[in-house]
Amino acid sequence: MEIILGPTQYGKAETRIVRIYRDGPEHQIRDLNVSTALRGDFDDAHLRGDQERVLPTDTQKNTAYAYAREQGVDEIEGYALALALHFVDEIEPVRAARVDVDEYLWERAAVGGQPHPHAFVRSGREIRTASAIVKGGGGSVVVWVLAGLRDLVLLKSTGSEFAGFLKDRYTTLAETHDRVLATSLTARWRYVRPDGVDFDATYADVRRLLVERFAAVHSLALQQTLWEMGRAVLEAHEEVAEIRLSAPNRHHFLVDLAPFGLENPGEVFHADDRPYGLIQCAVEREGAPPAGPSWEPPACFA
Repeated sequence: MEIILGPTQYGKAETRIVRIYRDGPEHQIRDLNVSTALRGDFDDAHLRGDQERVLPTDTQKNTAYAYAREQGVDEIEGYALALALHFVDEIEPVRAARVDVDEYLWERAAVGGQPHPHAFVRSGREIRTASAIVKGGGGSVVVWVLAGLRDLVLLKSTGSEFAGFLKDRYTTLAETHDRVLATSLTARWRYVRPDGVDFDATYADVRRLLVERFAAVHSLALQQTLWEMGRAVLEAHEEVAEIRLSAPNRHHFLVDLAPFGLENPGEVFHADDRPYGLIQCAVEREGAPPAGPSWEPPACFA
């Protein structure tokens, strides 16, 4: 039985780039973590150690730096797409490229109640994400663009239930019609096509819709909440083909204060970070263009 080389890819992971715009009295900052992955005609590098067709990962890092200066980082989706197109269009052995970008958010520091022009404070844990995948070459390419966020921490102190669930002999969970619902949300959405999309404006509005629906929906289950969040996004944004949501259920359990002679009418809780329920769903637009390799993780060899 012959032994053959399977799919391969290589790239530069987690290049940290801070792009500062100094062309006005108020500076702007974009704080990025950029990963690139290339596929193509690289068999000789594996089979014979021949690097003639291998663009060094160090060059990929340098290209990410240079594009931050030359192309700018007005929108991380556009920046990722420009990088991916460069690798596929201009580096002959490359047949496909994926660029993943995380953006760490900052807000202006306040001095005397006024925003400071060049001092910033990191905005919590939330991270904005973008991915661009390009396949083809020679002037004929297919592109996919994803946008999203992760570690968006949400909590509502009431307006959530969990009852009527399936029970078996191992079930100990009590039903409840009033509970704390908390999560650290990951959401990623795929655009129908990237042409003409205002990525920053769409991101801001999708984030607004996710937060509003989480707050407003009386939740009978976290599954229902995710569906309502995803549906609201697709109803408002025809440029979005689908959205995928992943929500760990950050459990809050009532503390038993009876040993201390105290009642606890839903006021003191113990927050458990693990184990946790992990609820995930995709909300799709029927008839949207196929996803292609969009949802393959960067390290996937499928």
